[in-house]
Amino acid sequence: MILFSEKDIRRIEAKWQKKWKEAKIFEADPGKGEKYFVTFPYPYINAAPHVGHAYSATRADMMARFMRLLGYNVLFPFGLHATGEPIAGAAKRIAMGDKKQIEAFVMSGVPKEKVKEFDDPVKIVKFFAKVWVNDFRDYGLSVDWRRTFYTTKLNPEYNKFVTWQYKKLKRMGLVVKGKHPVIWCPSCESPAGSHDRKEGENATVVEYVLLKFKLGDAFLPAATLRPETIFGVTNMWLNPEGDYVRAKVDDEIWIVSKESVKKLRDQEHEVEVLEEFKGKELVGKSCVDPLRGRKIPILP
Repeated sequence: MILFSEKDIRRIEAKWQKKWKEAKIFEADPGKGEKYFVTFPYPYINAAPHVGHAYSATRADMMARFMRLLGYNVLFPFGLHATGEPIAGAAKRIAMGDKKQIEAFVMSGVPKEKVKEFDDPVKIVKFFAKVWVNDFRDYGLSVDWRRTFYTTKLNPEYNKFVTWQYKKLKRMGLVVKGKHPVIWCPSCESPAGSHDRKEGENATVVEYVLLKFKLGDAFLPAATLRPETIFGVTNMWLNPEGDYVRAKVDDEIWIVSKESVKKLRDQEHEVEVLEEFKGKELVGKSCVDPLRGRKIPILP
């Protein structure tokens, strides 16, 4: 059995990577037979690549190599995603002195003495663009590295290309402006896609059914995912030590938790708080079941 040391393996890798580069075997130019295009979803360059990126890129690389064996002129470029919240958010956290973000950058190869400079998104983009290209070159991907690019206004040609796409789709009526339920960032007040978030990556929009229980001239609204259970309702639960408000919500008077006021306003309801009180002030009273009109007790 022949065993290779890590040093031997690295030497062999370097030898063949040099030969690939000299022979330009991964460079694709027009006019060389039937074309085949391979792409890999642009990774965010807000950190160094990890084994998951290598795993995903390997599948694209396998296809590129296989199609070359079949005689196709294969174009395999490599894009780097520099737009969106991950990079802008990381820059903001560095500016605020976020220890976790600083540690993450240092672990990704950023010199500790230079981390403070990374409050500039452009520095993040340019630093990690080099890291990604160097790491994946070293990994041996069969990419035409002449065609590497990153998004954002730092790349005017690509930026114009995306602008052209959106304008064309808008003219075709396929892009419209409207109101849609989305997960959004309350800090920058913009939609936050799954991969834009530092936490809650797989969170989705949840729709509830609102049931309004009458209490005098006001309503106690309850949100539920199981509206059919209203047939078996026996009582209303309240937190006796919780903070509640009596508020005018649009054209009705609602009694809701204090913390829900902002959430209602975020959903474009007009909310005017009339008074604040503890939940225990309602315990022992009765409200009306909206389906059958029965009185039910309010319990702690």
